[in-house]
Amino acid sequence: MPAVSKGDGMRGLAVFISDIRNCKSKEAEIKRINKELANIRSKFKGDKALDGYSKKKYVCKLLFIFLLGHDIDFGHMEAVNLLSSNKYTEKQIGYLFISVLVNSNSELIRLINNAIKNDLSSRNPTFMCLALHCIANVGSREMAEAFAGEIPRILVAGDTMDSVKQSAALCLLRLYKASPDLVLMGEWTSRVVHLLNDQHMGVVTAAISLITCLSSKNPDEFKTCVSLAVSRLSRIVSSASTDLQDYTYYFVPAPWLSCKLLRLLQCYPPPEDGAVKGRLVECLETILNKAQEPPKSKKVQHSNAKNAILFEAISLIIHYDSEPNLLVRACNQLGQFLQHRETNLRYLALESMCTLASSEFSHEAVKTHIETVINALKTERDVSVRQRAADLLYAMCDRSNAKQIVAEMLSYLETADYSIREEMVLKVAILAEKYAVDYSWYVDTILNLIRIAGDYVSEEVWYRVIQIVINRDDVQGYAAKTVFEALQAPACHENMVKVGGYILGEFGNLIAGDPRSSPLVQFNLLHSKFHLCSVPTRALLLSAYIKFINLFPETKATIQEVLRSDSQIRNSDVELQQRAVEYLKLSSIASTDVLATVLEEMPPFPERESSILAKLKKKKGPGAVSVELEDGKERGELNGGGDRGGDAAIAASNASTPSPSADLLGLRSTAPVSGTTPSAGSLLVDVFSEAGPSATSAGVNDDGFLSSAPPTVASEDPAPPLPESDELLNKFVCKNNGVLFENQLLQIGIKSEYRQNLGRMYLFYGNKTSVQFVSFNTTVSCPGELQSQLNVQTKTVEPLVEGGAQVQQVINIECLTDFIDAPLLNIKFRYGGALQNISLKLPVTINKFFQPTEMAAADFFQRWKQLSQPQQEAQKIFKASHGMDTEVLKAKLLGLGTALLENVDPNPENYVCAGVIQTKAQQVGCLLRLEPNAQAQMYRLTLRSSKDTVSQRVCDLLAEQF
Repeated sequence: MPAVSKGDGMRGLAVFISDIRNCKSKEAEIKRINKELANIRSKFKGDKALDGYSKKKYVCKLLFIFLLGHDIDFGHMEAVNLLSSNKYTEKQIGYLFISVLVNSNSELIRLINNAIKNDLSSRNPTFMCLALHCIANVGSREMAEAFAGEIPRILVAGDTMDSVKQSAALCLLRLYKASPDLVLMGEWTSRVVHLLNDQHMGVVTAAISLITCLSSKNPDEFKTCVSLAVSRLSRIVSSASTDLQDYTYYFVPAPWLSCKLLRLLQCYPPPEDGAVKGRLVECLETILNKAQEPPKSKKVQHSNAKNAILFEAISLIIHYDSEPNLLVRACNQLGQFLQHRETNLRYLALESMCTLASSEFSHEAVKTHIETVINALKTERDVSVRQRAADLLYAMCDRSNAKQIVAEMLSYLETADYSIREEMVLKVAILAEKYAVDYSWYVDTILNLIRIAGDYVSEEVWYRVIQIVINRDDVQGYAAKTVFEALQAPACHENMVKVGGYILGEFGNLIAGDPRSSPLVQFNLLHSKFHLCSVPTRALLLSAYIKFINLFPETKATIQEVLRSDSQIRNSDVELQQRAVEYLKLSSIASTDVLATVLEEMPPFPERESSILAKLKKKKGPGAVSVELEDGKERGELNGGGDRGGDAAIAASNASTPSPSADLLGLRSTAPVSGTTPSAGSLLVDVFSEAGPSATSAGVNDDGFLSSAPPTVASEDPAPPLPESDELLNKFVCKNNGVLFENQLLQIGIKSEYRQNLGRMYLFYGNKTSVQFVSFNTTVSCPGELQSQLNVQTKTVEPLVEGGAQVQQVINIECLTDFIDAPLLNIKFRYGGALQNISLKLPVTINKFFQPTEMAAADFFQRWKQLSQPQQEAQKIFKASHGMDTEVLKAKLLGLGTALLENVDPNPENYVCAGVIQTKAQQVGCLLRLEPNAQAQMYRLTLRSSKDTVSQRVCDLLAEQF
């Protein structure tokens, strides 16, 4: 930069600043500023033309006044005029004024752009740098439109000076972040990437910031940067501190550049070229080795620079997750930091080890530090470090150490900071459920959790323990005994009362034989807590009381007296009053049998993902809790339902008996109040609205399937599938419920539910006539190779279907491996003596076994790149057959079974999805990208998966939906 001469000192500016500083009051300062503004205004409007020095001085004064917080509404044109000066100091002040005071909507923007263009084409490096700095500082869309095409040319030009290249790279980065759609690299891509080989380290450092940003958005275009980045990193890591003297910081060669190179490599999967990968592994090993060497300086700057490179290298090792040796070494290195005196290092070590714990290669190595982590949880003074220690314990937990970790977390919970207690409670609840082999331990843990941190135990937690107790016969008695003992504490949290009311209302009879927990003792214990509870808890307790009347008739008089009291039947809360009145009347007029039917024990809850897990994901954000999903098969050991609340569950029990078919995914609406099994015909009530009354469902046998008489097998061969079978099949690709087939005689409704590689389908056969169907028989067959790909089990149906009635059939499906064809359903029956023979394709398609997978943008594009072999991709370009409504498109993609990923594709009009197809043999990861073109009414659909047949099949299925 040119030196500033003595004549440029601007004495008038110095005097003005001195006057302002000497002002004794705000009023005096304003008076002096107003006087100066009037003077400057008169000078600018005067007849005498000002020279460059005077303009510069007055513009500087205006700039200073603006920085003091006063509005400036003139002087902009004079600043623009300074841009045309050939003196550096005058041009510098002009650009400074414009960068600070001129906004993108200014009328002067065209004049400013012309002045900048002149400086960019001047080939004067100092003026070019000033212009580039101004563009970057303003960074408006107008600037991007004007210069986005010019700056890449300056950046890669052979005669551009190094200082200008640095400024150009950073300026382009600023414009790209502000307006990515306007910065199109195109032909410049390869030349920008090759700046990594530039001799000037400053140019490389600036260029790598630009390339990293561009790579994160368009990884395929910049993939050639990987080998160049590895080469440059290798030269830096293997160099001595004396080799790069100008870029050595406290004996660490080019630490900023090293960190940026390592960060760039995290945008890509491991290099496919063996030589490049080997060189990179050597670099990482060298970095780990240098971390073990004695420090060359005791200054904190030396250790900071050294550790910055180390942590970035460890992040890259974790990102690749493919080198067991490096992962274990990284874990050991981080373990040394766990007891470091520097708090920041302990925090970073715990944070990195949380990620390492999820790798199969380093999980065991992480577990060796369990005692150190537990000690950190107990003794750390910084709450953020304690929180990271809790996160690491959660991540390293498995069957071998679950009880120890849960005990330590419970112990810490008693003194934990209030800000992290709710999260700790969720983690303890999840771990206790996931690794519970002894269910009595699980019950003890959750009740202990409620005792220690009751205020932070959300509804999801106590709902979950109730669901599991109901689904496990072997723990119900223990749970009743334990909760009874817990309720005897003088100070009992309301959540404990909720759990106690529900469990004793359902299973209090299991401990009633002990005089110490007789029915009356149980009731009195619960009722002693009643007046201390909130309205929802009191409502639950009233439901428990009416359950007691069914379980223990000897308590009827006592409970009726409570329900009859003015505090209940005249309660100011409508809900409590209604319950008290209805329960009192029910207990008075209903016979014992009716009461037993209405108040029978709750059925098992359907098995589905824990709502506690969903709550923790929501609290921590996507991708923050990966550990609990790593083995679904272990989670499956616990039966448990979804979000049915305790009180709602009792009310549901009061309403009806369970449906013959378990509602696995919560799709069923509330059953009608009835003492008998509700008719499955309610699902198709709109279709049968003109028919006669629906027949009741068939009986239920021990395994939950419909029982029936042996089928009557017709001798005729099955008919070929109907011509419209494929069309009917396509209707159900993105939905699970609806009418599969209908003619004048028969309607077939379908409702299906899938979990991992298992599915259950309910078929509802409705007789639309007033005449019986006789010899009614159905068969499901798997033609050809499908026999080895799907395992289908069916339950037979009643051979007689009355007119206007409906029968249900349950079909269990297990996906053994990926498949293309669909099972065939054949229905035979006689109507008026004539044989009816109908064959259809059952809507069982490979996408039904999708498990949605949430992914961040970087992970998605990394995986997309990994699935780049031609046989792994299937693509179709086709005309839209329906309207291109955004909400309909989203609904269909979600109905496909995948997760719809938001803010991943650079083009917001596109849709990207991710999922894993679960089969017994293997899991097949699938990525999907749908690109609609509204103008042409066309779509481009691209599927990539780890198995070619899956890509093609899902692509074919989905293309028919749009």
